[in-house]
Amino acid sequence: MKKNIHPEFYADATVTCSCGNTFTLGSTKPALKVELCSKCHPFFTGERRIVDTAGRVERFKRRYNIKD
Repeated sequence: MKKNIHPEFYADATVTCSCGNTFTLGSTKPALKVELCSKCHPFFTGERRIVDTAGRVERFKRRYNIKD
């Protein structure tokens, strides 16, 4: 491999979720911030809710006249 072209690897990078959960993993950045993690994502928690990004679900419902 060529020298001095690869980014620095942080074996203990800290990941912080918007729910407050933190964990460590390997990354090329020392700290990461995420919106969803395995503690708060509906798939892993078993909740039935829609993760909406910028009102896409509401716009879809309005377009096709879908009632809840």
